[in-house]
Amino acid sequence: MSNAKIVLIDRHPGRSTQTIGLARELGTDPDLIHEPSVGVVGTKGDSQCYLGVLSKVDAIHDKLKNRIGKGEGQLKLRLVQPEYTIATSDGIRNGTREMRYSLIGREVTNDALCEHLEATGLAGTIAVVACDKPPVGTLAALLEHNQPSIIMSDGTIRPGKDPATGEALDIVSAYQVAGHPDPELRHRIACNACPGIGSCGGMFTYNTMQTFIGVVGMQPLHMVAPASDDPRRLNEFPAELVEHLARLMKSGLKPRDIVVRDSLRNAMIVAMAVGGSTNVTLHAPEIARAAGYADFWKDVMTPAEFNHLSQHVVPVLTNARPYGKYSMLDIDRVGGVQVIVRELLDAGLLNGDVMTCTGETLAQQVARLAPKRPDGEVILTVEKPYKPTGGLRVLGGNLSPDFSAILKLAGVEGGLENNVFRGRARVFEGEQGLLAALDKTPQLFQNHDMIIVRYEGPSGAPGMPEMLDPTSRITTLCRERGIVVGLMTDARFSGGSVGLVIGHVGPEAALGGPIALIENGDEIVADLNKNELNCTALADPGTFAGRKAAWDKVVAANGGLHPNCGIADTRLLHRARHTSVPATRGGGLHPNREVWVREPRNATRSGFVPKNRHRPTTDRAF
Repeated sequence: MSNAKIVLIDRHPGRSTQTIGLARELGTDPDLIHEPSVGVVGTKGDSQCYLGVLSKVDAIHDKLKNRIGKGEGQLKLRLVQPEYTIATSDGIRNGTREMRYSLIGREVTNDALCEHLEATGLAGTIAVVACDKPPVGTLAALLEHNQPSIIMSDGTIRPGKDPATGEALDIVSAYQVAGHPDPELRHRIACNACPGIGSCGGMFTYNTMQTFIGVVGMQPLHMVAPASDDPRRLNEFPAELVEHLARLMKSGLKPRDIVVRDSLRNAMIVAMAVGGSTNVTLHAPEIARAAGYADFWKDVMTPAEFNHLSQHVVPVLTNARPYGKYSMLDIDRVGGVQVIVRELLDAGLLNGDVMTCTGETLAQQVARLAPKRPDGEVILTVEKPYKPTGGLRVLGGNLSPDFSAILKLAGVEGGLENNVFRGRARVFEGEQGLLAALDKTPQLFQNHDMIIVRYEGPSGAPGMPEMLDPTSRITTLCRERGIVVGLMTDARFSGGSVGLVIGHVGPEAALGGPIALIENGDEIVADLNKNELNCTALADPGTFAGRKAAWDKVVAANGGLHPNCGIADTRLLHRARHTSVPATRGGGLHPNREVWVREPRNATRSGFVPKNRHRPTTDRAF
C-alpha cells in the first residue's frame, strides 16, 4: 500500500474500516478504496416484470469486478455492491386503490437512487431497469447525479398463447375478457397471457419508455427490444456496458451532455412514430426537469409544435399491440428499434448529431449497428406507414385550459366523424364507481356516451392511477355491441388502453378544474381539427360561474378538500396530495407544487427542426 493511501487511512480510520472490509468481501483490492467508485443498480418489484433483473445485475457486477484492479488494462476503481430500488406492479394493481402507488413509485425510485448515488458518491453507474415507472425514476436520478452512467432494459416478456385457439396473448388480452360471460375462458386467458419473465410485451408504456430512453441517448439502441430471457442480456451485453461505461468515465461524458433539448425532441418524435403510450407526456417532462429544463412544454416542445408534428410530419411506423398485431419481440425479430430510428433519420425527422451513451452520436451509433430496412409488416416506412399521422395528440379547450389532455389517436377504433366526437357526459366520482357500473349494469352505457371519471388526478386520488381495467372493459363492450363510448379523466391510462380515451385532463377536479363542473347529460365535444376538448354548457359564463360557486361552497364546507377526493391515509399519499404538480409538469412530487430544477443548463439549444418540414406558423400561448 502506498504511503499516500496509508496516510489517508491513518487520518480517517473510522471512515476507511468498512470500506476496507467491503473490498475484501467483494474480492477487490483494498488499495483501491480511495479511487472513484463504480457500481450497478437495479429495480425490484412484486411481479414477473422484475424477476430477470437480479441475474443481469449479477452478470454486469461480475464483469465490472473482473475489469477492476491495478494491472495493465484494468480499471483503477472502487467497486461497490449492487443496490436495488422497489416498485409496485401495475398489472396486478390496475382497478384497485393500490394503483395510486404506481406513479408514486417513479418518485420513490428517484428518491432512493438519489440517496444511493449521492451518498455513495458513485463516479460511474450501470442501471438495469424493468416495468415503466422505475426506469424514468432511475433516469431522473442519474441526470440529477450527473456522473457517467448507462442504462439497460431488463427486457420484454414473450407473448403467451391461447391453448384453444393459438392466438397470441398479453396482459391486455386478459383485461379485455373481464366482461366475458364464460368463466372458463376468463380463467384460460388469465393462465396463459403472461408466461415467463419480463415486462409488458406490446408497445405499452414500458416499451414506449425503453425506446424513449434509447433514443434520448442513455441506452444502447440494440439493447431495447430483446426479451428478458434473451441470452445476449447475460452473455454479451454486460461486457459491452462495462466498456461503454469505461469510455464515458475516461471522456467525462455525462448524462446532461446526452439528454439535451434535441435528444428529448428526438425521443418524443420516435414515441409518436411507434404509437406510444400517453404516459410519455407525463414522463418526458420529469426527465426534462432532471436534465435541467424547467418546463418541457416551453423549453423543449410546445403543445402546438407537438400537434403539428403528430398531425402533419410524423407517421406511425409500427404495427404493434395494443392498436396493431405484433409485440416488441417481433420488432426485435425484424431488426429492433434501430430500424425505426434509421428510417426516421433517413427521412430527416431526427437530429443525428446528439451524443449517446456509447460515446457516439445517434447517427454514428445507428451507422455502426447497420440495421435492416423496414420489413413492411411489423415496421413500415415513412412513405408507406401503418398510419399516416403520429399516434398522440394533446388537447386544449374549456375542459383542458392547461393544454394537458392527451389522446392516443393510434388507438382510436371509431367515433370520430370528420375528426370530431360529440357525446353525452356520464359522470363518475372516481374509478371504483365506474368499475361497479361496468360489472353490474353494462347495458346502461349507450352509443356516444362520454364517461367522465374525476377526482383521480395527482392530488385528488392521490397518485393519479392508470385505468387499464375500465378502458379494457369499455373496449370489449364497444366491440361486442358495435357502439362508441368515450372516456375522459384527470387520471391516466395504461399504454395498453385503446379506444377514444382522453387522460390527464387539467387542472384536475380536486383543484377545481373545469372537469369538476361537468354534469350528467352535458354535451362533450372532442375536436381534433382544432385539438380542443370542450363542454358546451361551460361555454356559457353564467353556467360556469354558477357551477364553480356551488363547487367552492362544497369544498369550503369540507375544510378545503372536496369530499369526493380519495383518502390520503399514508405518508406517501399525504405527500402526493400536498406536493404533486400537474400532469403538464409530470405529475411528480415536488415541494410547494413547484418543479425543482437542480441547476441552470449551459447546453446549446439548437432548435432542430425536421428536415424540409416547418414549425406551425404560430405558437398559441398556452
